[in-house]
Amino acid sequence: MRALISVSDKRGVVDFARGLRAQGWEVIATGGTQKLLHDSGVETLNISDITGFPEICDGRVKTLHPAVHGGLLARRDDPSHVQALKENGIEYIDLVCVNLYPFRETIAKPGVQMADAIENIDIGGPSMLRSAAKNWADVTVVCDPDDYAQVLDEIRATGNTQRETRLKLSAKAYTHTAEYDAMIATYMRAQAGLNEKLFLEFDLVQSLRYGENPHQSAKFYREGEEVPYSLAFARQLHGKELSYNNIQDANAALNIVREFDEPFCVGLKHMNPCGAATGRDVVEAWTRAYEADKVSIFGGIVAVNRPVTREVAELMKPVFLEIIMAPKFEPEALEVLGTKKNLRLIEVRMEPSDRRPKQYVSVNGGLLVQDLDTTTCALKPEMCVTKVKPAAERMSDLEFGWRIVKHVKSNALVAVKDGRTLGVGAGQMNRIGSAELALKQARAAGFTSGIVLASDGFFPFDDCVTLAAQYGVEAIVQPGGSVRDEESTRKADEVGIAMLFTGERHFKH
Repeated sequence: MRALISVSDKRGVVDFARGLRAQGWEVIATGGTQKLLHDSGVETLNISDITGFPEICDGRVKTLHPAVHGGLLARRDDPSHVQALKENGIEYIDLVCVNLYPFRETIAKPGVQMADAIENIDIGGPSMLRSAAKNWADVTVVCDPDDYAQVLDEIRATGNTQRETRLKLSAKAYTHTAEYDAMIATYMRAQAGLNEKLFLEFDLVQSLRYGENPHQSAKFYREGEEVPYSLAFARQLHGKELSYNNIQDANAALNIVREFDEPFCVGLKHMNPCGAATGRDVVEAWTRAYEADKVSIFGGIVAVNRPVTREVAELMKPVFLEIIMAPKFEPEALEVLGTKKNLRLIEVRMEPSDRRPKQYVSVNGGLLVQDLDTTTCALKPEMCVTKVKPAAERMSDLEFGWRIVKHVKSNALVAVKDGRTLGVGAGQMNRIGSAELALKQARAAGFTSGIVLASDGFFPFDDCVTLAAQYGVEAIVQPGGSVRDEESTRKADEVGIAMLFTGERHFKH
């Protein structure tokens, strides 16, 4: 039995080759792999001993030879194949252990040149993997060091791998080459300015109990590169398995949290914030967010951007919550919250990132792709379009409301005072309906003055301004851009409300 080993990722390869030799296998190796094995005392043959031809073109050509691919592709149960190998002096190769040049790592380097990327496009490696995988009935193909142990165990037990194992390893090898080729294609197409194709690569995180509803099946996948504010790469410390709806809601909460640098807390239900607030610390942020809407937060999701301490954990514990997310949970906080069997506690990386993630939305027979809405313009006094100017203490509330309203389902309006939400109007078919929801909620909580209002889209009529005046609103921030902007501006001046136009829209459908 013979094995051919040629790896870029050399984790565990010495022990793997040594294990094969111990079972009487002959080992063929190439270049740096052979040097490593030789230096480690593992006897090998050089690939040139098999091909009878030297490695040429700086190693670009070494395994592309009939002595390699004939030995891999020949069917042992086909007499004509057996005869062809005999006539040409070619021996079988029973196992291929190959992983590929580090193309992903190369192109991820800052300032990488195209010439460097090209040199890290593997040719011989994918060819050997594909040949071995095609002939899986007779040949074992290994591309992942995590599979070394199982392969060796089976060889020790029976002299070869099991047929079922070879089939799984074949599928894994084709997946490996498909991902590799897609990565190269994506890079080369970008260099060539081509954009009519989109290649996506996601790995399974878990199979979910069901989707949005019990009759829908669902799975959770993640992309290859870890990113902050991602549930896909988070660490669950406690509680039962996440559901499809949990994941959707938690993702929405994380997108809100990333808006704030100061201590911040948001409570969320059905993809919309029901209470959000800043504070001097996490305790105050939680307290103010909870008090913003004690009813809606029942059974909701909470995210904070500071470590959860024992003090805040004691305050959260009496409230029925599905999930609490934070960058860290102090041990004492885990002791407190860990007594609630079903409560999910999840640590999530939360740090600034220049990377602008893509957002993918499936439609029937297609896929919509856009940049995630991660940018929010800072509000400036010169954005004010009314004669009435906002008081200095209202500017921070306008800024807070502007950062929250972009995460509320359109049509969206948010009433705010003193760095917390008072009312949230989400997802209505007309803007005045959302305004009524937000302002009535603020009044029900006892707030009748000093309120600011934030809108994700422009006002098509002056009715929202008229209504705002009746509820004690002092300032409004909105994108502007309506053909009736002048009507809303004039009405604002009439009723003594300051209004800012940002020139930036934040619809969330």
